[in-house]
Amino acid sequence: ADMTHLQAGLSPETIEKARLELNENPDILHQDIQQVRDMIITRPDIGFLRTDDAFILRFLRARKFHQTEAFRLLAQYFQYRQLNLDMFKNFKADDPGIKRALTDGFPGVLENRDHCGRKILLLFAANWDQSRNSFIDILRAILLSLEVLIEDQELQINGFILIIDWSNFSFKQASKLTPSILKLAIEGLQDSFPARFGGVHFVNQPWYIHALYTLIKPFLKDKTRKRIFLHGNNLNSLHQLIHPECLPSEFGGTLPPYDMGTWARTLLGPDYSDENEYTHTSYNAMHVKHASSNLEREVSPKPMKRSQSVVEAGTLKHEDQGESENTQPLLALD
Repeated sequence: ADMTHLQAGLSPETIEKARLELNENPDILHQDIQQVRDMIITRPDIGFLRTDDAFILRFLRARKFHQTEAFRLLAQYFQYRQLNLDMFKNFKADDPGIKRALTDGFPGVLENRDHCGRKILLLFAANWDQSRNSFIDILRAILLSLEVLIEDQELQINGFILIIDWSNFSFKQASKLTPSILKLAIEGLQDSFPARFGGVHFVNQPWYIHALYTLIKPFLKDKTRKRIFLHGNNLNSLHQLIHPECLPSEFGGTLPPYDMGTWARTLLGPDYSDENEYTHTSYNAMHVKHASSNLEREVSPKPMKRSQSVVEAGTLKHEDQGESENTQPLLALD
C-alpha cells in the first residue's frame, strides 16, 4: 500500500469515518486523484495553479469522492480566485486588511473541536467596525483562515461548524450587507472551497437578519439550507447540536469567554498586536506568486470590476469613486 502516505497522521477512527461517510478507499486513492487530474484539460480557461495529490484529495473529500463533483469544485476554486483577483493579490495574514480583520476576531476559531471532531469558527457580528474593516477584508480573513485550517487532514474529513452571534448587530450595520457582497461570500464558501460545513448556526438574530436570510436563500444549495439553523435566543436548541462543553460562555457553554485575539495570534505569531508592517507570516498562499504574472494577462481587468464594486462606499471615498450601483443598501434607510 504505497498510497498510505496520503493518509499519514490520521487516526484509525478517522480513516474509518472517511471510508463510511466519504467513500474514501485507500487502495484506489491514487486512481481517484488521477481521474480528477485528467479532467483538467477540459477547462483550458482556468489556471489550475496547484494539482498535487494532497491538494486534489481535499476536493475529493469535500465531495465524497464523487469525481465529477470534486473536479467541478476544483475548477470553481481557481475560477473564483481568477475572477476576484484583487481579493487574492496579497492573500496572507500580514496584509493590512486581513490582519485588521483577524485582530478584531474575524473569524474566531476555538482551540477544541466539537464532539464530532469538527473545528468551530465564531463570528461576533456586532464587533464589525465598518470604519475599520470592509466586508471584503473580513471575507478574505475567513477564506485565509480556512485555507490554513484545511491543511489539517482530520478537518478535511470532519469539517467545520460556523456560529454567528448577531446580538447587538445594528440595523445600520446590516444595511451594509448588500445582496452582491453576500453572494460573493456564498460563492466563496459554498461553491468554491473544499471544506465540509456541518452546520451554520445563527444565534440572537434580529428580524432584519431573518429578512436578509430570506433574500439570500435562493443562492443556497438545498444541502446548505438544511444545515443553517436559526436558534434565536434559544441556546438549548444550539446545545442539542453542539455540546456546551465545546462552547464558550457567550453561547451558554462551559468554556471561558472567547478571547478575540486567539486565532490572530496563531496566524500572525507573537507580534500580532504590533500595528506596524512586519514580515513574519506563517502562511503564504500558493496562488499569490503566479497571480500577477499569468492571470492578469489572461483575464484582463474586466472581471476585477465585480469585486471592486462591492467594496463598501466608505472605503471607496478616498479613491474619488461614488457609490456604485452594486452597493445599494438592501434595507433602505431614511
